Formats: sequence, C-alpha cells, structure tokens
Amino acid sequence: MSSARNERDLDVQELIQQACAATKNAYIPYSNYPVGAALLAADGTVYTGCNVENASFPVTICAERVALVKAVSEGVRDFSAIAVVTRNAGSPCGMCRQMLFEFAPQMRVIIADMDGNVVFDDALAQLLPLGFTPNHLDHAAS
Repeated sequence: MSSARNERDLDVQELIQQACAATKNAYIPYSNYPVGAALLAADGTVYTGCNVENASFPVTICAERVALVKAVSEGVRDFSAIAVVTRNAGSPCGMCRQMLFEFAPQMRVIIADMDGNVVFDDALAQLLPLGFTPNHLDHAAS
C-alpha cells in the first residue's frame, strides 16, 4: 500500500510503475510469468499485488485479486482504477474480472507491458460485459 492521493490527479504512468514494482515480489517458480497490479481506491490509496503461484495450480492467486483482497481486508470497498502489467500486456483472467466487478463495474482498467506501453484503457464493464452482480441474486429467497 502506498500513501493516499487525490484520484483526480491520477497519473497513469505512476500507477503502471507501481504495478511494475509489484512484479518484483511475484512468486512464480512454475510459469516464470510475473504479473503486477496497482489498485487505486476512491480515496487515492493504492494497493499493490503480485501473482503467487502454488504447486497445486488451482491454488495460485493472481495479482489483481491480491491487490483487491488487501484493500477489502482494510475495509476499502470503493475503487476507481487498476493498472495491470505483464511482460506482454496480458489481460486479467475472468476470475479477476468478476472479483473486481463485484465492487466497481465502471472502474478504469489500464493494461500495459513492463515498458509502460498501454494496450487497454477503458471501463471494467468493457472487459466483462453482462458481468454478474449482487443485484442478480434473489434476495427474497433467503
């Protein structure tokens, strides 16, 4: 986590650099594919995450979910942007898209490579059209 800042002052390259820095902590003995994420909360605080692999592959957790879980565990529920970086600007997986969608369907998603070249900069809803939300749950049945 880094210091708080005003979201109107969002510096895309700074957010990308924080995501790049997070890749240095990635635990990737199997894929050798580091991923870093920098999640910007509405209050300006940035939560970073890296991928953490496991010999039992389904237990692996992606950088985006690490950053999200760190923020949520601190009581944060409102997000405005996330930068995700990989060596070739790989896109977040479906599970990460859904986890982020739970909190901020209109969150700005910036996907870049390790050199800071942006390949996507748009709303999360563009990456996960018709995403599943709490509004889809039948609360009357519970």
